[in-house]
Amino acid sequence: MYKIEIRDFEKKYLIEEMIKIFLRPDEYRLTDEDADIIFNVGSSQDKNLIKREVYNKLSALVKELPPWGILTGIRPVKLWGETFESLKNRDLARKYMRETYLIQEEKLDLIENIYDYQIKACGYAREDRVSVYIGIPFCPTRCLYCSFVSNQKSDSEIERYFIALLKEIRAVGSMLKASGKSVESLYIGGGTPTSLNAKQLDTLLSTVHKSFPMEECLEITVEGGRPDTINYDKLSALKDNKVDRISINPQTMKNETLDIIGRSHSVEMIINAFELAHTIGFKSINGDLIAGLPLETTEDFKSSIERLHALGPDNITVHCLAVKRASRLVDVDKDYHYKQSRVVDSMLKTGRELLSSEGYKPYYLYRQKHMAGAFENTGYCLDDKIGIYNIRIMDEHMDIVSLGAGGISKAYYPEENRLERIPNVSNYEEYINRVDEMIERKRKGMFDRR
Repeated sequence: MYKIEIRDFEKKYLIEEMIKIFLRPDEYRLTDEDADIIFNVGSSQDKNLIKREVYNKLSALVKELPPWGILTGIRPVKLWGETFESLKNRDLARKYMRETYLIQEEKLDLIENIYDYQIKACGYAREDRVSVYIGIPFCPTRCLYCSFVSNQKSDSEIERYFIALLKEIRAVGSMLKASGKSVESLYIGGGTPTSLNAKQLDTLLSTVHKSFPMEECLEITVEGGRPDTINYDKLSALKDNKVDRISINPQTMKNETLDIIGRSHSVEMIINAFELAHTIGFKSINGDLIAGLPLETTEDFKSSIERLHALGPDNITVHCLAVKRASRLVDVDKDYHYKQSRVVDSMLKTGRELLSSEGYKPYYLYRQKHMAGAFENTGYCLDDKIGIYNIRIMDEHMDIVSLGAGGISKAYYPEENRLERIPNVSNYEEYINRVDEMIERKRKGMFDRR
């Protein structure tokens, strides 16, 4: 075990984030004496300076160079965009990113290309537009890797939540109309929104259309998620209410892995859900895959991409498995994401080559903590069939209005280029009991601020 000392730096947690990229928690401990490794930048509190020292020393120790350098934040495309817009020169921006954050050329190419594609496809965020998120925190089962606030509940409990959610939608929609802003994109996520029945989905979406200023909305996405919750009546209700983009998320196209991770569906159900969605006729269909699932090899992942591509998705989003503290997987193997680094790297490279050969382009990207290999999640699209909401939520230059349990609204202040978070409570029962308070939080934090 390495004994590590961090001298004269106040925000030690930032340095620990860096250390954990290289070393498992059981491979080191912080100490004030008899240290094997000492990080010391004198009186400087420059976090990037000391993070570079950590990166250089530990990369030499473990003989690895993490491609994202010292970046631990989740929005590298946003960072590139703000750097480029400030310096007005690509070469200078790349030099700054390379020298400040030690990002490798491959990742600089990736975020630069994604940023350019985003600007071309949907332009800069407008101050008179908002993005809206509505959360349905229920799932048929809980996946092995999941730590989201989602619940397996009875129909009566879901209905109680649904009634409270409709109240928040109507109240916040009225405020938004009065503000003079309109909705650019709407995303209904979870959980699994298709845990709702067809009548509830119809009521939810018709209430949104009546309550929110939707006349100039460019995209409505519903995360179908689990194929076992998708049927003709539900998809018809979505289509009838102007939903143009849905997500059907296999995670893998291998039945054995689906059983291991606790998904309550088969590959055959995935195929049937895609065929049904194509029959009903949505503008865009996304499919999610996860790199680094238990016992899967690069060949398994390649097969999943090939089989998913054969189903005709317009978007394919490749996630790296992130092992969250509250997930069941962390109880099984707390060091899982460290062990998966090399295989995930191979999976991502294989996936990128395959998708590129089929005409898919990367259009958005984000990172997470506790992610296998400390890599990235990337959304790929065909023919400019981007997910606008995905771009805006990562760009963070627009108001985000989030409704439902666990939703976090973000009020954007363009003059200062900053956000203020306005959170809803995460527990769905607390949300039901305190929905009036959630409405008032938004009134004060977002609509009464100017």
